[in-house]
Amino acid sequence: MTRSFRYLCAAAAAALAFAQPAAAQQKLKIGFITTMSGPQGVIGQYMKDSVELALDHLGRKVGGREVEVIYGDDQTKPDVGVQVAEEMLKKHQVDFVSGIIWSNVMLAVVPVVTGAGKIMVGTNAGASPLAGNQCNELYFSTSWNNDQTPEAMGKFMQDSGVNDVYVLAPNYQAGKDMVAGFKRYFKGRIVEEVYTKLGQQDYQAEISQLRAKNPKAVFAFYPGGMGIQFLRQYDQAGLRGKLPLYTVYTVDEISIPAVKEAAVGIYETRFWSPDLKNPANQKFVSDYRKKYGKLPVFYGAQSYDGIMLIDSAVKAVKGNVKDTKGMVAAMRKASFDSIRGPFQYNVNHHPIQNFYLLRADKQSGGDIEMRIQKTIFEKHKDSYSQDCKMKW
Repeated sequence: MTRSFRYLCAAAAAALAFAQPAAAQQKLKIGFITTMSGPQGVIGQYMKDSVELALDHLGRKVGGREVEVIYGDDQTKPDVGVQVAEEMLKKHQVDFVSGIIWSNVMLAVVPVVTGAGKIMVGTNAGASPLAGNQCNELYFSTSWNNDQTPEAMGKFMQDSGVNDVYVLAPNYQAGKDMVAGFKRYFKGRIVEEVYTKLGQQDYQAEISQLRAKNPKAVFAFYPGGMGIQFLRQYDQAGLRGKLPLYTVYTVDEISIPAVKEAAVGIYETRFWSPDLKNPANQKFVSDYRKKYGKLPVFYGAQSYDGIMLIDSAVKAVKGNVKDTKGMVAAMRKASFDSIRGPFQYNVNHHPIQNFYLLRADKQSGGDIEMRIQKTIFEKHKDSYSQDCKMKW
């Protein structure tokens, strides 16, 4: 062996030894896609704030590793969501992608992320194909399948003897899923089924039409800014208190401060509420109020859980995010302190969980808040898991 060759070997070994600690210190990267602009941007802000609170609770580390979260705005558009995801994967080389409010955006983004061999943790959108025949080993949800929450409302209204219902929802994947879920358990008469433009802000024409039909009740799904406008206009039309309104993802901790009295007495169904009694949720709600001066909303609760799920996976593989199989196996156990309390994952990586009836009521201090009235479903499975081909 020549002296020059020995020198090269020694230099290479020294360089490798120097590089290993540097690699060990490399930050874990999470790409978080949500809507940060336009009327729906309020939802994205709650989600981002909840991610930041989760990082606070984890000491700004995920799975013991320093972490960087790259936030992206999908502008409620599937093509923009795909562009954001591709930039996160190629430019930022993220280890996970999470977030997403809208089902049509999620359906476009999931194949991009899973096709790159990365795990996608959805923290809101629950498009039915992803729970069924498009289920994927690398896709997990910390929220629900779209149909589940309206299934709970359909059951409540059916059991309560409500009939002759007028139905309204935005015209996109989730709107159709919500109505399908509602009708799976509600067997009364549907007076009319109306689908409005996604993001629509003026509902006066629709409210005039439903008044003319004279139904016994109204079922509506209008998340975010859409819900704020619908609730205001429903109240201004003099229908609140006269024509019972039952909703999903419409009366929440985002819309109530904006519409105030217009929310009082309206029922919702949900898997989560700020008054849910378990240690993880009580800490989340208390610390969120301290940090941001307001109640969190379910969009944020799910996003908080998304970070905690990722943390459990990275811990299980001792920080080695190349071990995708190990992380998937760990995530399937759902072995973290969820804000909903203990739950299991179904074969399609969607939670098996409880659903509750909530009502917006004025509290003794004057605030209007949602409160759990009763449990509608215990350990409720979604209706699409039988179409998922995964076995584990």
